Amino acid sequence: MTSPKIQLPKLNGIYKVILLSSLFLINLPADVYSQSRRLAAADEAFNSFQYNSAVNRYKKAYSKTKSRPEKDRISFQMAECYRMMNNTKRAEITYRRIIKSDYARRNPITYLHYADMLRANEKYADAKDYYALYIENVPEDPRGPNGLKSCELAAEWLKNPTKFTITNVKKINSKSDDFAATYADKFYNALIFTSTREGSTGKGLDDWTGQNFSDLFLTRQDRKGEWSEPTLADAEGKINTSSNEGAPAFNDKFSTLYFTRCGNAEDEATNCKIIVVKRSGKGWGDPQVLNLRNDSTVTNGHPAISQDELTLIFSSDRKGGQGGKDLWIATRKSATDEFNKPLNLGELINTPGDEVFPFLKNDTILYFASNGHPGLGGLDIFKTVKRNGEWITPINLEVPVNSPADDFGIIFQPGEEQGYFSSNRKGGRGGDDIYHFNNPPLVFTLQGTIKDELTLQFVPMATVRLVGSDGTSVDAKTDPKGFYSFSKSQIKTNTTYELTVLKDNYFNKKASETTVGLEKNRDFVIDFMLEPIPEKPVVLPDILYDLAKWDLKPQYQDSLQGLIKTLLENETVVIELASHTDTRDTDERNDILSQRRAESVVNYLIDRGIDAMRLVAKGYGERVPRVLNKDVVKDGFLFKNGTILTESFIDSLKTVPEKEAAHALNRRTEFRVLSKDYVPKPKNLQVISKVDIKINPEENIVPIEIGRGNAITITAIVNGISTKIMLDRDDRGLIFSLSEAQKLLTSGAINKNDFIGDPNVILAEGSIADRAVFRIKEIKIGPKTATNIEASVSHKLTEGAIMGESTINMLGRFKLDENNKQLIFN
Repeated sequence: MTSPKIQLPKLNGIYKVILLSSLFLINLPADVYSQSRRLAAADEAFNSFQYNSAVNRYKKAYSKTKSRPEKDRISFQMAECYRMMNNTKRAEITYRRIIKSDYARRNPITYLHYADMLRANEKYADAKDYYALYIENVPEDPRGPNGLKSCELAAEWLKNPTKFTITNVKKINSKSDDFAATYADKFYNALIFTSTREGSTGKGLDDWTGQNFSDLFLTRQDRKGEWSEPTLADAEGKINTSSNEGAPAFNDKFSTLYFTRCGNAEDEATNCKIIVVKRSGKGWGDPQVLNLRNDSTVTNGHPAISQDELTLIFSSDRKGGQGGKDLWIATRKSATDEFNKPLNLGELINTPGDEVFPFLKNDTILYFASNGHPGLGGLDIFKTVKRNGEWITPINLEVPVNSPADDFGIIFQPGEEQGYFSSNRKGGRGGDDIYHFNNPPLVFTLQGTIKDELTLQFVPMATVRLVGSDGTSVDAKTDPKGFYSFSKSQIKTNTTYELTVLKDNYFNKKASETTVGLEKNRDFVIDFMLEPIPEKPVVLPDILYDLAKWDLKPQYQDSLQGLIKTLLENETVVIELASHTDTRDTDERNDILSQRRAESVVNYLIDRGIDAMRLVAKGYGERVPRVLNKDVVKDGFLFKNGTILTESFIDSLKTVPEKEAAHALNRRTEFRVLSKDYVPKPKNLQVISKVDIKINPEENIVPIEIGRGNAITITAIVNGISTKIMLDRDDRGLIFSLSEAQKLLTSGAINKNDFIGDPNVILAEGSIADRAVFRIKEIKIGPKTATNIEASVSHKLTEGAIMGESTINMLGRFKLDENNKQLIFN
């Protein structure tokens, strides 16, 4: 990336060098005078950005110099020439001459530039050493830490490339530099690009690069996808002149072309300007310099224009920047007005390095090249998104778009994830080449194996139901090896899926997976272990009671979560909750106690949303002693598999503590499946159950609003933010409109870490993706609170939020009193 230049010519500095040198040289001996003239001429060429000429002059001066300090200075200047000419290998070798010298110690910038060249040449381990040395000498310069970070990231990116595919467009490229293309017509089958190839209009060679002066060339693509031989974009001299032209950008109608023109050594001003020219018939009108309200010594270039032509982003070395060449933005009220005074895009975008070649996609996504942000080496392409009027932290496009060389000048075909960019990476035809890129659609598959949890044998002919958040539903059957799969056509991007496994005589199993926010292909694997529905009662873990008590202790409520999950996943199952006491006390009192214990468990399950019609509470008192089906250790005492905890067995135990442990094992709650054919009730908002009398019932009453169509709305507190939520009779869960979700986001009630998936994708372009899923830490309705609730965003919902019965049930049992406009928690 060497031309067109956007470098500020230091003309005043050149004149001072010439004047001082002339006065000094008058009184010098002939040989010293001759050597000083060589150095002065080399320095003058360097300060005029004629690096190709300067390096040859420095070589002659170096061979005639005997002074070691002066040789070191000349070596540094030669290395700088090679660096500016993008000859990283020659620059590395030349910096190496002086890297351990006093000159480098006095001028630590040598360490930084040497490290940059090592990194560009993929010598990351060596580069890290010299970045560390530069940080030690100049700790306040962010270029040191950024370079060090770049070396660490490079290894990871090279090892794990993104799904972009790139192709060198050989028919367009030449042995010279070809770069910075733009689409040239509304069919997107023509390109105008920059090139220093033979046939350009400038005379001689550019003293910066040693190549021809750059011009704009045109090429067209035929129906077979073949590109024509590039020709000059105009033959009238309106666009291409003896100067360097490049970095073009059209307006949305392809009627106006913006490009960069940099004067050559014969021009009065060699700095760069943005030129605007309009189409006129089959040709071009008169070009005009774009007025950006700056003096003639400022360099401007690389224009990127918005679709309405009211916003311009460009690169410039004007005062007030972060260093090097920065990106600036200028706006105007109409396309015929002049632009207002440009503003710097700020330190989040700009660095002490160079930010160049911007491209606006949909006016809200900015792509640009930078050698100041952490990258692989040279220029890398970055992406930033405008959110709430501000640009967010740029993201490196990584490998293969970026490489250790210069990568820059990206453009996108509107509505497509493909386009072109430029690079001087290895394997090209010339210096800078134009590459085509494509970001292919993501591909996802899902497969797994299903086994019996007890036997570990495969379960054939099980049904695996896949239901997507987009409303799709598809079933798959397991083969004799218990294998199931869903193809790439069935697993879609930005979709959350719920899987349900169904098989006769087994409990259903559920799992979920999402492609929301994923940016790389993935083959999902979800295996299931199905639990056979037992014929004998199953003892629930750790549901223990104090002597003569029936209260369900809070520490044992967690033991019921597995049962709740099983019941929610198996809506057709009816179970009996059986409670047993120890053998102490009378039969009558034990029957009453066990019945109350069974009812306490049933009531807890009802509170957690389980239909009361699916639960049967049964107290067995002391009549059914426990039969151990495995070795059990209780309070340090071992009870063997097969032991029946009868009263006579317990009486035979030697110590009181051992007897107490046996009695505790008998105090238990079990469940068993009574039937598998229960028909679930249609989901609605009316829960029919007995309402317990509370001490302060008004505390459990929440006012509701009834609107058109009997729509019911309640006020909820979502992470501390008051939110109007409409009750959803279709029970689709908790769904927020885009505006309501953005309110939570901007207020700080939720943040990027609450979203499931990649927040950079979900929150791209200043919005929230449709069907995005996020977690709510706490939601309150009246006196009730639920935590860790999953919600989603729907662009189809115009305002507010909706909540289904299943979500409300997480707060507790309730009923609606529409006459009095009340929601009553039981």
